[in-house]
Amino acid sequence: MTVAAPAKINLYLTITGRRPDGLHLVDSLIAFTTQGDVLTITPDRPLNVTCDGPFAAEMPLPYKNLVYLAAERLADAAGVSARAEINITKNLPVAAGIGGGSSDAAVALKTLASMWGVSGSQVNLKKLGLSLGSDLPACIYGETCFASGIGEKLTPGPTLPKVGLLLVNPGVALVTESVFGTRKGGFNPPDRFKRAPRDAAELAAALEHRGNDLTLSALRLCPAIRDVLNALKSAPGCHLGRMTGSGATCFGVFDDKAAAEAAKAAVVRDGWWVEATEIAV
Repeated sequence: MTVAAPAKINLYLTITGRRPDGLHLVDSLIAFTTQGDVLTITPDRPLNVTCDGPFAAEMPLPYKNLVYLAAERLADAAGVSARAEINITKNLPVAAGIGGGSSDAAVALKTLASMWGVSGSQVNLKKLGLSLGSDLPACIYGETCFASGIGEKLTPGPTLPKVGLLLVNPGVALVTESVFGTRKGGFNPPDRFKRAPRDAAELAAALEHRGNDLTLSALRLCPAIRDVLNALKSAPGCHLGRMTGSGATCFGVFDDKAAAEAAKAAVVRDGWWVEATEIAV
């Protein structure tokens, strides 16, 4: 079975507090794109994870891969044998703030649960996913949503227009824990919007005063993010430039995918990953 693992975008990301155990509380609007990795899962074979694609060389060893760990935990929780060969075509950069590994693990969990006959009454996939990472619940949900808590509390988001996005990474991997650990300053209240934007301009206007509270800490670790944001903001047709997640990937909002593709040449730099896509609706 071949399944898509879409890139995740934090359209805004607010840090609202911190738990006694040190984990940060968030409020974020999460959407998914039509760009992502691809998993090919073959059942009834010894558990193994292989990788190909442009970013395969950056992937960890199979038994350290999040997909491998997810498969093991699902099999343990359900009391079944973990049998599947999983190949990941890695189209997304690693440690890039777009949930590549989380999305891979999420679609693996859902597909393997179906293959292995594991029902929702046996295993709560979102709870299991949260044990692997805070992006997993949203990636398992797989649709536009508001996320709060440490990422486990999800509510449906507004219906978004199919706007174009230009994803740009300066070729720098950022560890999420390091970005959170570098963050200084206080917390901000949730600021959700209920009205569904009709087009890219309205979406950008709604996001204008809802930023990403991790941007400054990510800039301390990766100053090149500022170059990416400046390139996006000056690109023709770009309504808004913003960092997603813990970085270093940033995105620009365009009227449609064609407009994002047309602006690509103005943004490309040596060593940067630049990809035109759109919000999946």
